[in-house]
Amino acid sequence: MLVSLRIDNVVLIDHIFIEFQTGFCALTGETGAGKSILLDALGLALGARSETGLVRKGADQAQVTAEFHIKKEHPSFRVLHEADLDADTTLLLRRVVTKDGRSRAFINDQAVSVGLLKKLGETLVEIHGQFETQGLLDAGTHRAILDDYAGLDAGLRDTWDKWRAADRDLTDSREKMEKARTDQDYLRTAVEDIDALEPQEGEEDKLVALRERLMRRGQIMENLTVADDSLGAAETAMNAAFRALEKVGDDGAAMRAGLDRVSAEMQEVTAGIQILSVNLTESEYSLEEIDDRLHALRGQARKHDCSVDELLSVRDELARQLTMIEQQDHVLADLVKKVEQARVQYIDRAEKESETRRTAAEKLDKLVAKELPPLKLEKAQFVTQIERLEEREWRPQGIDRVRFLVSTNPGREPGPLNKIASGGEMARFMLALKVVMAEVGAAGSLVFDEVDSGIGGSTAAAVGERLARLALSRQILVVTHAPQVAARAGHHWIVLKDGKTDVKTNIIPLHEVDARREEIARMLSGAEVTTEARAAADKLLETGTGM
Repeated sequence: MLVSLRIDNVVLIDHIFIEFQTGFCALTGETGAGKSILLDALGLALGARSETGLVRKGADQAQVTAEFHIKKEHPSFRVLHEADLDADTTLLLRRVVTKDGRSRAFINDQAVSVGLLKKLGETLVEIHGQFETQGLLDAGTHRAILDDYAGLDAGLRDTWDKWRAADRDLTDSREKMEKARTDQDYLRTAVEDIDALEPQEGEEDKLVALRERLMRRGQIMENLTVADDSLGAAETAMNAAFRALEKVGDDGAAMRAGLDRVSAEMQEVTAGIQILSVNLTESEYSLEEIDDRLHALRGQARKHDCSVDELLSVRDELARQLTMIEQQDHVLADLVKKVEQARVQYIDRAEKESETRRTAAEKLDKLVAKELPPLKLEKAQFVTQIERLEEREWRPQGIDRVRFLVSTNPGREPGPLNKIASGGEMARFMLALKVVMAEVGAAGSLVFDEVDSGIGGSTAAAVGERLARLALSRQILVVTHAPQVAARAGHHWIVLKDGKTDVKTNIIPLHEVDARREEIARMLSGAEVTTEARAAADKLLETGTGM
């Protein structure tokens, strides 16, 4: 439930802190006092769209904080866990809006996206305004309302998406095959050209390195010859030195051993020079052959707009396209089979959901029918009509068209809401529907914004009585101009606007009976509260709260 609401610098509100109670809570006040601003502020905390005009004139930013108390099995815990946020039975939702329209959102003082705040807010509070009564006139919303009541999830959309994806694959493959068929000769020639060339991975780099070495071959051979000649002369000199040291006897033994080691290393160097010389002389490719090979490889790469190393993968893709052409009947048959399988899966799931809708619609109609007599619509009828759509009209939401039909007079066939019901009747049909929907909703707090608009007298009293009964299982917040509704509330606040140059909205809890009587008398008689109005207010309060 909503425990408290703190509002700072929102339109006409300077600073307000409201502590709410369980059960039926009523907010009243004169038109223009700022009741709608309170709901706008609550909407901000729940993730509604922000606007620059919400920030109070002269302030840098507006801020709204809503505190909730929730049970551990509440769906909001799942939302928090999925977002890796700490979850507790006390939950703080905060929204900050700067005067330039920028917005920040917080959950338990942790910065979050507005989208996450909205997702969480939807599990906590349902706000039903006057505009929603008009929303019932749009039959396009009726299926979603019924699906909410039936508890249908988004599984059918997944099945629809798979069907559509398979169908797109089939269409794309047909288009590609048609194009490939016209390019068949080109593809075959392209594959043959690459196969004839037999490119090797990393070949370009190897050829470039070999070409570089071959271009320097003459200079390298000359230097190798000089080095070999020099080593030969050194070997001759070392042999002469060795013979001279032999004549020294044992005293020259260590020096002769050193010459032996140097001689062995020089022989290794000489062998290396000879091997390199042979390799350069007997190269597999000539410089001309390397240039021709590089030219051919790079020409194919330019033709296919790729690197030389990518020619092999290009060849494989071209070959795949050729295979598709050669096996197109088989490939298309597989794709057609996949499309049909996905279609059957969608139809199977949609048929089951359709049956679930019909079962839920029967139950919904019966429960709404029970709500109508207390709302002075005892002769009215509410019918959920479900029709099978043509296949071309099927959508992710299913194969059904859903419409809510009503009849307000016996013997008259149910028809569309906008053609049958008056404004006051529409509000009561909406309330009856919302009461039934509340039984399956997760939100612990329901807000009704002037849903009693256009009704009065015993009808308004019936609306107040039904809201009071609904408040036995939910926290109900009602913004109302109907004294019969306000009198039924267990808790009552009045919204006032004061100040001449610096106009502010304030909210005052009416704890005392006298204060409540005065407000309800004002609602009955207008600006001038009469003795008769106070007496009528006392009677309403006695009936509404059991005083």
